[in-house]
Amino acid sequence: MSTVMSTSKIANASAQASGKGPRSALVARPQAPSARAPLCAKPLARSSLVVSAAAATASAPTPSASLTEQFKPNAVARVPPTQQKQTAIITGASSGLGLNAAKALAATGEWHVVMACRDFLKAEKAAKAIGMPAGSYSVLHLDLSSLESVRQFVANFKATGRRLDALVCNAAVYLPTAKEPRFTADGFELSVGTNHLGHFLLSNLLLEDLKNAPNKQPRCIIVGSITGNTNTLAGNVPPKANLGDLSGLAGGVSPANPMMDGQEFNGAKAYKDSKVACMMTVRQMHQRFHESTGVTFASLYPGCIAETGLFREHYGIFKTLFPPFQKYVTKGYVSEEEAGKRLAQVISDPKLNKSGAYWSWSSSKGSFENQVSEEVADDVKAVKLWELSAKLVGLSA
Repeated sequence: MSTVMSTSKIANASAQASGKGPRSALVARPQAPSARAPLCAKPLARSSLVVSAAAATASAPTPSASLTEQFKPNAVARVPPTQQKQTAIITGASSGLGLNAAKALAATGEWHVVMACRDFLKAEKAAKAIGMPAGSYSVLHLDLSSLESVRQFVANFKATGRRLDALVCNAAVYLPTAKEPRFTADGFELSVGTNHLGHFLLSNLLLEDLKNAPNKQPRCIIVGSITGNTNTLAGNVPPKANLGDLSGLAGGVSPANPMMDGQEFNGAKAYKDSKVACMMTVRQMHQRFHESTGVTFASLYPGCIAETGLFREHYGIFKTLFPPFQKYVTKGYVSEEEAGKRLAQVISDPKLNKSGAYWSWSSSKGSFENQVSEEVADDVKAVKLWELSAKLVGLSA
């Protein structure tokens, strides 16, 4: 495979996702029934199938306009993109960082937020509860642990006729206490399959939409994590992130090779490895596409959101002690609301429009460009990561 995928090639994958046919050499390889059938150590609390509009509305008690807008694409399509509000897609926007970033953007009155979530009603209820104005958001189904769902989401979004000014890859799975790996609908280890591979496919399929945004500063943001940076104190807490020789990824992060480095499964490390992969992907996208598309690619660590639902699978004593430890000892604690504002800043602030940057914050100087770990900066390994990831999600030159 070529180490560079042109934007015209990526456009073809986007076109295929929307059913418009091929436009260049990059194709989404047919997903034949494979040996990687859905395998789970225990059942996942999600559907691996895309929810149809009819099914979604049939079970929803009096859905609001924002929830049903997706089923009326022509209403938006009649409005020229230049006359629409800026649009941001935020994955995992039904809670935590994603929800608060959506709120911060919607509050400006300049953005429409597409909340890309697994659960329609949870996202709708969360948006109302947090005070997002009606008409400032819509909800589209997306299950990042299913490549079929990712492709269907892209097709559904394109059908709305909305412009795309920012894609925010925020959703994440964290299973620190898991003793056995769980797997996605495509047979990938759940953390890597959701956090990295799902977002890898999504960002590639939507690249052409970002390129064509009327906004002259379109952005693709992938949320990183300080736990994936071994040049920090938090990043050196065992088990440390390490992608090794990527032999596990080459093997499909499957039941036989659930970890990216090919080693024994560890739930906490799987999450950290996935975040390293996300940050390496940002650097690769910057190197491959920024100059030709004008899209800004960046990652960030908004601070330690110690009371986020991301820790719901952690031990009880950890959930009790971790927030006060971050507040009073490390001083790294940040509320979900403040973290959401920081993410919204990376999405929209002209001052934070540097492509390839990894943004962090400090109490003394606010936002600043942080240093990535030695592994994240390893461009040789990043090229290998890119090529293996493209193959696994069905993109090939």
